[in-house]
Amino acid sequence: MAKPSGITRATARRITIPPYPEFRTPYALTYFYRSLIEKKTGRSVSYLTVPPRSLHSTVEIPMTSVPPLTETPAAPLPRLTTTVPKEYVHRASLAEVFLTGCTKQSETHFELTGQWPRAHTFFHDVNGKDHDPLLVAETFRQTGLFLAHAELGVPLGHHFVMWDLTFTTQLPHLRIGSAPTDIGLTAICTDVSRRGRTTSGFRMELALRRSSQVIATGGGRFTCIAPAVYRRLRGSRLGSTGTVPPQPAGDVLPPSAVGRLRPSDVVLSATHLPNRWLLLPDPNHPVLFDHAGDHLPGMVLLEAARQAAGQCVAPGTMLPSAMSTVFHRYAELDEPCWIEAALAPSQEGGGITVEVTGRQGGHQVFSSTVTGPRPLALTTRRIRVADAET
Repeated sequence: MAKPSGITRATARRITIPPYPEFRTPYALTYFYRSLIEKKTGRSVSYLTVPPRSLHSTVEIPMTSVPPLTETPAAPLPRLTTTVPKEYVHRASLAEVFLTGCTKQSETHFELTGQWPRAHTFFHDVNGKDHDPLLVAETFRQTGLFLAHAELGVPLGHHFVMWDLTFTTQLPHLRIGSAPTDIGLTAICTDVSRRGRTTSGFRMELALRRSSQVIATGGGRFTCIAPAVYRRLRGSRLGSTGTVPPQPAGDVLPPSAVGRLRPSDVVLSATHLPNRWLLLPDPNHPVLFDHAGDHLPGMVLLEAARQAAGQCVAPGTMLPSAMSTVFHRYAELDEPCWIEAALAPSQEGGGITVEVTGRQGGHQVFSSTVTGPRPLALTTRRIRVADAET
C-alpha cells in the first residue's frame, strides 16, 4: 500500500486515536476524526466509523479503513446532507441546528452551508409567509461557535463570551418558498488571538446568501474560556438554576402586542412606567432555553430587544431589518433585568430606529440598536399629532 501523504513512517499502517470524552456521541467523534484524517492523508474518508469505546480509551484504526491513493482517483461518493454536530453549535436539539457543512478556503476564510425550515416553532413571522429576521442572528451565532470548535481548535467544553452580534438583512428576500431554504455563508475571521496553542478569541465577518444572492451581512466577536477559568470567573453563579420570581398575573404582555403568536414566546412583563419592562422569559422554553446554563442566553436578550422595540412603536408593529447588540456582562437568572426602549434621536429615510438597553443590579447588561421599516400605524399617528398641533 502506498504511503499516505502527510503521514509519517511510524503511522503509515494505522492511525492512533486518543480518548476524547468531550464528545458525547460516537457520531460527533466520527465527524471530528473523519475531518482530521482527511486533513492528514488528503483522502476522502466518507465511511469511517469510530468505535464507541474511543470516547474513553485509545483505539487504533487500520489504514485499510482509509481508501488508498490511486493513479486514477475513483469517482467521489455523493455528498449527503446532514447537520453539523449539535455539540459544535451548543444546541441540545438536532432540530435547532441550522448549519450543514463547512469548507476551509484558508486559515481565516471559510465557506459554510445551512438550511432553514419552512416552519419553525419560534423563528417565524406572524404572517407565516416570511422567515424571522432573528433567524439570521441565530445562524450567525451558530457559525461563530462552529468555526471556533471545528476550524480554530477550541476544545469542546470551553465556554464563550459573545461580546457583540450584528446583522443587516433584506426583508423582501426572507420569503418562505415551497421548499426549505438552503443558504450559504462566507466567513472571514480576524483578530484571532491565542493562548498557547488554543484560540482564545476572534472576530468574524459574515455574508449570508440565498440562491447566490447576498441577503444578510453582519458579524460578531467571541472570547473562548477554558473550563477552569470559567469556574473561577463565575464562582458561586456556576450551576445556577434560579429564576426571577413570578410577577402578578396579568402583567405579561399579550403575544399580539409584541409580534408573537404564543404566550410562551413573550419575554416582557409590563411595569407601571412607559417603555420599561421586566425581562421574564419562560425558563422551560424549548428554543430560548434549549440547554441548561447559568445565565440568560444572548438570544433571549435579542428577543427582548426586538419585543421592546415593537412596544416602542405601538400600536404599530416593527419587523427588524437590522440589529446591532453589545453585551456588557452576564445577565443572571435570579436577578430582575429591566428593559428600556426609546426612539433614537436621529431617524433617517423610511425606517425607524429604537435604542434598547437592559439593566440588572444597577449595571448595564446589554444595549441594542434595532432598525426596521416605519410602521404604518406609527406614521399615521404622527401625522394626526402634527395636524392637532397646527
